[in-house]
Amino acid sequence: MENENLSAGIPPLQPPLEPIGRPFELFGQVFSEACDSGAVDPNAMILSTVDSQGAPSSRVVLLKDFDEKGFVFYTNLESRKGREIAANQKVALLFFWRDLHRQVRIEGSAEAVSAEEADTYFASRPHGSQIGAWASQQSRSLSGRAKLVQEVAKVEARFLGREVKRPPHWSGFRVVPSYFEFWQAGAFRLHERNVYEWAGEGWRSLVLYP
Repeated sequence: MENENLSAGIPPLQPPLEPIGRPFELFGQVFSEACDSGAVDPNAMILSTVDSQGAPSSRVVLLKDFDEKGFVFYTNLESRKGREIAANQKVALLFFWRDLHRQVRIEGSAEAVSAEEADTYFASRPHGSQIGAWASQQSRSLSGRAKLVQEVAKVEARFLGREVKRPPHWSGFRVVPSYFEFWQAGAFRLHERNVYEWAGEGWRSLVLYP
């Protein structure tokens, strides 16, 4: 009985801490493989947010940059996803490359990129995309396609012969991960699932049953 009391106070063993950059390094390897494979839009990712009632919504966005600080995408801040992120920063990302039989799940918090980052990226966009960022009231009700065409024409006239500046309602978010799951398809559905969870000073790794 005495030994049982002593053992009860011993915390369970924890997986060892991994180097801070480890899951980002692994993602970079998988992402490079996807880009080299000729996959269509290898940077496409499903972004999931939640509303004020906790109801989730998902859509495809494009990854524009990533490093050990996080994963960056751009959007209209007044869109549904922009409004939901403003109210709740917790988000999830999903990459799926069918031909590679791989997926990567990421969970974390979305934070705004700097104005300088947003300006730099916006300046690199095609002219038509810059015009569209001004003309589209993303996620709002539209009376018909003709109305959108009219709005585009107005913006074109406004910026005729001038540089198109970034709209104040258009910027980017950086998803700072706290969780990664790397999934690789296996025969007979015996898939590989490798997880990295942020532990404050490094990443703890573990393997999940398929």
